Amino acid sequence: MFATKVTAKVVQDQSGVATEIPVILTDQGVLGSVTDYVLSLHLNGISLSTITNHIQSIRLLIEFMSANEGMFDEPEALFAAFVRRLYSGTIGEDGLDPSGLYWIPASNGTIHRHISNLTNFTNWLSDKGLGKPLNTLRTATRHEERIQYAAWFRRNQNDFLGHIKDKSTNNTVKRARSIKGRTPLARTNDDAIAFPTGKFEDFYMNGLGGAKDPRVALRDKLILLLMHAAGLRRSEALLLWVTDVFEDPSDPDRAIVRIYNEIEGKAPEGWKSRKGIKTRKAYLQEKYSRIPRQEMQNTQHLGWKSKTLDHKDGYLEAYFFPQEFARIFMLLWRQYLVFRASLECHHPYAFISFDSRYLGNPYTYNAFSQSYAAGLRRIGLEPNKSVGLDPHGHRHNYGRRLTDAGVDPLIRKKCLHHSSLESQVPYTMPSSMKVSNALSQASEQLQLESDKEKPPTSFDWKTLAEHGFEDLDPNGHFTGKNPRLGKR
Repeated sequence: MFATKVTAKVVQDQSGVATEIPVILTDQGVLGSVTDYVLSLHLNGISLSTITNHIQSIRLLIEFMSANEGMFDEPEALFAAFVRRLYSGTIGEDGLDPSGLYWIPASNGTIHRHISNLTNFTNWLSDKGLGKPLNTLRTATRHEERIQYAAWFRRNQNDFLGHIKDKSTNNTVKRARSIKGRTPLARTNDDAIAFPTGKFEDFYMNGLGGAKDPRVALRDKLILLLMHAAGLRRSEALLLWVTDVFEDPSDPDRAIVRIYNEIEGKAPEGWKSRKGIKTRKAYLQEKYSRIPRQEMQNTQHLGWKSKTLDHKDGYLEAYFFPQEFARIFMLLWRQYLVFRASLECHHPYAFISFDSRYLGNPYTYNAFSQSYAAGLRRIGLEPNKSVGLDPHGHRHNYGRRLTDAGVDPLIRKKCLHHSSLESQVPYTMPSSMKVSNALSQASEQLQLESDKEKPPTSFDWKTLAEHGFEDLDPNGHFTGKNPRLGKR
């Protein structure tokens, strides 16, 4: 049985309105149970990336079951074998795989995610009376109980409403899953890998700014400023509407930029629907017959990660740092609007495609990533996330600059739109370069102090051999203070 992920439009009632979700298609058709499960996740606001992860886990299990049909009598045994093959892979030492799966070993973290996803899915099936759970509960060992108690305590210690919760931990820590997988390596609070500051000007001027089409150069430089100078995520920058850039009342040459949540955010210019609804989701539906990009399943999809907004109207404000960047943004924005207004666009998005194949369409995540990579190559660099040469590295650079400038943590939290002060930890950790420089300076200081405390001495072979060689040269022919055979 083959199993592949496809995007489907599901109509559930007489309204004819379709819900667009990923489903699993097999040679026997669409799997109805998986579709119902995905619909339940979608209803509860689970993100597209999380739903896609669940689909991937279910697909792997289907492939394993198909390759091992009739091999297992109990679901628990099947699931245990499935997890073992995730760890070991299915390819033998001879390079062959009779099952035809040809899996390579997965990481502990990936397997842990698959176990969790499949446990949730099969529990949901069991609750619906559609099957048995694959990963049943059992009595926890003392070690598991201690670990689970620690996890329970950590989840609840900072809970604002924790004082009204049931303090009993019996149901939480006394039971454990039959298969929980091997413990992944612990994640450390490593430093945020930032885009190299010394490369920014060249990248801005000659990288993205080196595009042949001036419209493309302006558009990408504006997006870069939102990421590097205001710390916005790439998806947030691409969500900007043409209505959401304003002149600063105190200085018209400075820009005020707001990124609205398209589901809960307030519609522009006081708009409201015929029924009095004021959300951007309703605005998109009535004015453009569009759904929010957050809810799309195709290449137009843009995620929304931030849980903290700057205003009750549902937007994030871009806080430029240094603030001179706000003037640069406004200067480029006024030039860009001329190009944007020259094209008929049936949508409100500020950043559009100038590719003749998609002229006027909203600019996509993938298209910007390709343009970004091309800009790096224009200045002799290759995209490399591990050294900060990727779009998210600019947000890290912004956080680093705020930290290095001594900006108060509460202000940094506001600028980065973090929901917790703990989210700033990666920006406050010393970078690898700073650690290396600090150790070098400490080593030099230690050497200087050592030189001051001890008079300079030199050891030659003769001095070294004056003592301790009695076993090797008991007659002192070559060693000792006065070797019998003269100088060595």
